Amino acid sequence: MGKLSSLHLQKLLDCIRASENVVVPPMIGYDAGVHRLGDQLLVVSTDPCTGVPQEWFGWFLINYAASDLSLFGAKPQFCTINLLGPRSTSPEVFQEIMKQTCVAADEYGVAIVRGHTGMYDSLKDMLGVCTMYGTVEPDKLVTPGNAKPGDLIMCTKPVGIETLTNFALTHPKTATKIFGAKKVRELADMIKLQSCVKEAQQLAQAKCVNAMHDATEGGVVAALNELAEASNIGMRVNWENIPFPKELAALKEQFKLSDYEVLALSSTGTILVAVPPTEKQKATEVLKQHGLCAYFIGEFTEDKKRILKKAGEENIFPLNSKDAYTRLLAIKKDY
Repeated sequence: MGKLSSLHLQKLLDCIRASENVVVPPMIGYDAGVHRLGDQLLVVSTDPCTGVPQEWFGWFLINYAASDLSLFGAKPQFCTINLLGPRSTSPEVFQEIMKQTCVAADEYGVAIVRGHTGMYDSLKDMLGVCTMYGTVEPDKLVTPGNAKPGDLIMCTKPVGIETLTNFALTHPKTATKIFGAKKVRELADMIKLQSCVKEAQQLAQAKCVNAMHDATEGGVVAALNELAEASNIGMRVNWENIPFPKELAALKEQFKLSDYEVLALSSTGTILVAVPPTEKQKATEVLKQHGLCAYFIGEFTEDKKRILKKAGEENIFPLNSKDAYTRLLAIKKDY
């Protein structure tokens, strides 16, 4: 995937001037920023969109940024849109993507207030950027840095759903050979699981979580490491409790992925949540209302060690995520 290492990213952040009105400045592991707006807080997130199926481009463009905003407990309200394409992009392509974008924004009641559209010789693929804004009351703000020792680690969806779904959509022939035609159709229908807007908002409103992080680039590996790092705590994760779809095993065999590569597969829409033990039932009920299951895969610890328990043995939880998502979707042969 395209992320800078934490070391190089921190060098970018070091030059940003601090402001007393900024509650959450740009920080590693935080997918949104927060500043004061009167007696409320304004949460801001921004995300690029590229390399996704064109018929879903506008939906992804809105939902990537809206999901990050919702993970902080905010309601998406306003956004700006940039649509940038290669010089050869036709007006009709821009128009179709904008229609998709407007439909996705309308679903959440988001107002599009500004944007930019252009064609550039330096671009080879369509690129969209959405910046999303929304307010939240101070006592309902959720950040990745508030997980507590003893909190349960809850996973909201099976790992790798994004990778499986997008692979099925972009490589239907290969996917049919691996999974079968019926399963490819089922995976294609699961594309909206790549949004966590509704369940994240409700988990925050119910005040049953201390921290949340979407398992996007770097999957569960990146999400849990960033939660632990931001909260300055450790964790113990049980491999046997992690929800892996059986189709992921077939993909793993086909492309010779390691266990750690599977754990690091981009899983946009899947949230890793720090849940106080007393709130376990409430959090489970919130997910149930959205047709989701709560998978409890470990706990955060005061001891700062990061442990992955597998087959009865304790190992160091992988500190670096080797996400194979881009490599898998970039294969050219669809046989």
